[in-house]
Amino acid sequence: MDRFYATWKDALRAKAKKLERLKSFIKFCVKREWLAKNIADDLQAPEGSSVLVPKAPFSDEELERLYAACDEIGPQLKLGPGFRTWAGEDVKDFIYLSIYTGLRISDVVTFDAKQRLKGNNVFLRIHKTKRPLFTWIPDWLVERLHAREKNHGSLIFAAGVTRNAKQLCDIWRNKRLNKVFDLAGPWENPAHPHRFRHTFVRILLEKGVPIPDVAELIGDTEEILRRHYAAWIPGRQERLSKILQEAFEGKRKARLVSIR
Repeated sequence: MDRFYATWKDALRAKAKKLERLKSFIKFCVKREWLAKNIADDLQAPEGSSVLVPKAPFSDEELERLYAACDEIGPQLKLGPGFRTWAGEDVKDFIYLSIYTGLRISDVVTFDAKQRLKGNNVFLRIHKTKRPLFTWIPDWLVERLHAREKNHGSLIFAAGVTRNAKQLCDIWRNKRLNKVFDLAGPWENPAHPHRFRHTFVRILLEKGVPIPDVAELIGDTEEILRRHYAAWIPGRQERLSKILQEAFEGKRKARLVSIR
């Protein structure tokens, strides 16, 4: 097990995540009595892997740069059967849907308008209460999505003949979104599609949406939300400062003394 663990060449956080999965599997094997003891119990995650990496949502200014970059992209022609012409407006629709719903890229590329769009409500997933969970989008975005459905069918972001989620993610990430990211750069934090999901959270928190509601919409815990998005929770620092002021109010104060 030590030799196996030593062969991993992953980065710090990736290695720590992989170790978590390995330890879970070994515990399962011990529970089923496939192993006599936990042979991974003393393996330690690499130093520094537990350091919290804050999320980096797009700012409003960065979003405007992205939209402006989309306006620069005209029709991109592809030759061959099954290929679709795409342009900057297609990427805009992709960004709008991502930001207004918080859906992951895999859910956006496979978005089925007939199944997931009901009026102004977008189906997210089945809630833990076994009931469907929806989010709301504005009328103008509903109109854009229905226009796409009219032109491209219910799978509004399908590209060509493929329906494979991984292939669609690669097409949108590498050939379309990255083109817009390059035009809109340079970036202080690397631009990637998952930042749209972080932007959805940032917008809700800045508008004062309660943390439990935001956590429910993205399918995360309140603890994770507070850890990674604390900087965008309104009044957080002011509240903490007030708590400290009240805690130390009336405590002994140091006197200034002259030093010869």
